[in-house]
Amino acid sequence: MWKQFLGKISRKSPKSGGGGGSPPAKSPSSRGAANGAEAELSASSPAAFPAPSGAETREDVFLRKLNVCCVVFDFAAERGRDSPEVERKRQVLVSLVDCVSAAEEPLTEAMLSACVRMFAINLFRVFPPKLRSGASAATDEDEPFFDPSWYHLQVVYELLLRFVMSPAVDVKVARKYMDNSFISRLLDLFDSDDPRERECLKTVLHRIYGKFMGNRPFIRKAVSNIFYRFVFETDRHNGIAELLEVFGSVISGFAKPLKEEHKLFLWKALIPLHKPKTVGVYLPQLTYCITQFIEKEPKLTGTVIRGLLKYWPVTNSQKEMMFLGELEEVLELTEMADFQKCAVPLFRRIAQCLNSSHFQVAERALFLWNNEHLFDLISQNRQVILPIIYPALERNARWHWNQSVLNVTMNVRKMFFDMDERLLLACQTNFQEEEKKRAASEERRRLVWEHLERNAAFHPVTGDIGFAVPPTSAPLVAPTMT
Repeated sequence: MWKQFLGKISRKSPKSGGGGGSPPAKSPSSRGAANGAEAELSASSPAAFPAPSGAETREDVFLRKLNVCCVVFDFAAERGRDSPEVERKRQVLVSLVDCVSAAEEPLTEAMLSACVRMFAINLFRVFPPKLRSGASAATDEDEPFFDPSWYHLQVVYELLLRFVMSPAVDVKVARKYMDNSFISRLLDLFDSDDPRERECLKTVLHRIYGKFMGNRPFIRKAVSNIFYRFVFETDRHNGIAELLEVFGSVISGFAKPLKEEHKLFLWKALIPLHKPKTVGVYLPQLTYCITQFIEKEPKLTGTVIRGLLKYWPVTNSQKEMMFLGELEEVLELTEMADFQKCAVPLFRRIAQCLNSSHFQVAERALFLWNNEHLFDLISQNRQVILPIIYPALERNARWHWNQSVLNVTMNVRKMFFDMDERLLLACQTNFQEEEKKRAASEERRRLVWEHLERNAAFHPVTGDIGFAVPPTSAPLVAPTMT
């Protein structure tokens, strides 16, 4: 009888608790729990955990496994998977994934708290300093970094995803532990250098946003702050594309009409993302988010086009080509009334692109006329657009160095000729008059400079003639105080 009693005591273990944001006061300290769990991990394997019996409940076994998983290993120091304790922890994590996936009864509050605590201990960490330096980022930009601890992190992320999706998790209770502090630290992990981790975080964040509805405003605000910090302070972040991909599906679920908060998110958070020089990394996701806004409310087209013109690149030709591609997608969704409001500044910028010395920029701007919807908009507003565009077309036809640009320019001129011959001839006459005035002005300027040069040659400027030099013999007297 005594042997049975002692055997029951040996199988019992203290319950562990505490969440990512506010752990219960009765839980042991993290150091003591980790030491006890490490000793248990080195002495036993997952197969040693018995099935729930009269002496040990399902909750006790679950908490004991979570306590084992709170031990964090240094993969760089311990050579990764060579340690047997590392493999045992992975097996325990896999068994927890199976437990949460197959759970039919609701998880208790102690189990929810312990889960969130284990997630926080394993996931929230400081990234290695060598990966934060700008020099290494510039040299190894095309070589992704793979975290050596991914052997455990992968299963932890899988468990977190199953935890969020599980119907056995009570959202009201779980929100006490997966609070704003937990979500904020989870969002910080998007700056990880490991693309596998960012991909997992993308899925987890999308599920959290869908299930924890009370945290949605905070998530939107926190992501906006990440965008602000990236655009106006650091100019470097690894997870902008993944965050935009999540918000692409979020924006598609916005109700009509859009709230003022959502419109401010477009103007203050999304449009400034065109400013960084690394915009090409996340431009497809950014364009998708912006087009989702326009589909929800077409009147936002003018806001988007003004934002593009505000951040239009001047010296970066590759970025300018990206902007032209995005502009075409936006104009495909533009209605006539909104197009007319921004046609003048828009086509002034397009005219500058037509005369670009970079032939790909000029060619990409000319290809806008191949879009049927945009061609219809231009044809109905040709009285305003053609006087702006024609000088650029004429300069290309006369002086552009690239034959391909020259050929496409002639095709565009023919389109306008077939569209409205009288207007084209009027623009041509006006251009010729302006060219004559410009030539006469340049001739006058040349004559003035020649006159100045002749006068300077006959009357050279020497010495300090015309400048009064103060006498130096007078002594300097300091002011007296009375």
